[in-house]
Amino acid sequence: MDFQSQKLYSPKYNKKRLNQEQVRLLERSFSANKKLEPELKLQLANQLGVPPRQVAIWYQNKRARWKTQSMELDCNTLQVKLENALSEKRRLEKDVKYLQEELRKAQETMFAMNNNQRANHHHHQQQQDQPLNYFVSCNSTGSSEEGGSSSFHEDHEVLQIDELYACLIGGDRSTWS
Repeated sequence: MDFQSQKLYSPKYNKKRLNQEQVRLLERSFSANKKLEPELKLQLANQLGVPPRQVAIWYQNKRARWKTQSMELDCNTLQVKLENALSEKRRLEKDVKYLQEELRKAQETMFAMNNNQRANHHHHQQQQDQPLNYFVSCNSTGSSEEGGSSSFHEDHEVLQIDELYACLIGGDRSTWS
């Protein structure tokens, strides 16, 4: 390469700042093609009137900025998802504590009723032959979004232990396996 051609493509002699129109053309090209193929590099260099090396460097820098921005967006998206997941986890932990307390109260009620019923029965054999009946009603109130709960009230409706358990876990006894 002679001195004249070195001057033409040497950044020291020929690197000029791109104007807004040139940058817009490169931006449009980058939007369509993130990777700069040799033919495209020469075509853009001819259109812009700059050395192919300047086009290649612009593409390299743009791709690095694009990857950084893309990673920042991905990071921000993941951060929001993490915050939402942690918020949901805290809400579920609160629900679990509430339901555990409800279950504890229901178990205490059942235990107290069981002791009362046994004290009132005179025939021990009759207790073993027949299932224990409890006078407990299970009412669901609210939806899960409103923090709904199951509540237990003494009532005249008779529920068997497995029905009471179904109320506690919110299931249908017919679906148990």
